[in-house]
Amino acid sequence: MAEPSAATQSPSVSSSSSGAEPSATGGGGSPGACPALGAKSCGSSCAVHDLIFWRDVKKTGFVFGTTLIMLLSLAAFSVISVVSYLILALLSVTISFRVYKSVIQAVQKSEEGHPFKAYLDVDITLSSEAFHNYVNAAMVHINRALKLIIRLFLVEDLVDSLKLAVFMWLMTYVGAVFNGITLLILAELLIFSVPIIYEKYKTQIDHYVGIARDQTKSIVEKIQAKLPGIAKKKAE
Repeated sequence: MAEPSAATQSPSVSSSSSGAEPSATGGGGSPGACPALGAKSCGSSCAVHDLIFWRDVKKTGFVFGTTLIMLLSLAAFSVISVVSYLILALLSVTISFRVYKSVIQAVQKSEEGHPFKAYLDVDITLSSEAFHNYVNAAMVHINRALKLIIRLFLVEDLVDSLKLAVFMWLMTYVGAVFNGITLLILAELLIFSVPIIYEKYKTQIDHYVGIARDQTKSIVEKIQAKLPGIAKKKAE
């Protein structure tokens, strides 16, 4: 009599266990997908973070030096001249190396093949999935920017629109002194210097920034209290 009872109980046990397995796999599937996407997005952001914080001095120095030389060249010459000189310099290096290796192979009677064969065989095609991912990521930022532009120019918040007007007014004076290339050079110098300085003197900088933020907040609150319609909207 014990065997039938065991037989009757086994289907319920097996069904419950089989039902638990899909839920476990289903529950474990969605968390497993998120870390994969998070790791992919974190990889690029961490690479930029390490670059501007000089984690690898050689890599950061190469990027910083190359971009700075290019910006300085653009400040002295036209874009067409800079691009043409860069392409000529690259072609001079590759053609010279190709001819040198060909001469060495002819003298030594070796058959090493093309010196850049390993790079020529690299697959650099962009898949449609990757292209759509880049487009979707760009569209998120574009839509956010369009929404912000409409919000500022149609004066959804009067204070924010006034901030933009004051900033643009100050930029007219900046534009009278600096051109676009000069601003890009200054921006690069700040990008590669400010983060590492902030990392070293974080406590002192946070203290003074907090004081400035509190003063700015109090001034904005006073302006909002005096502007018509703002105080009424907050009260509602």
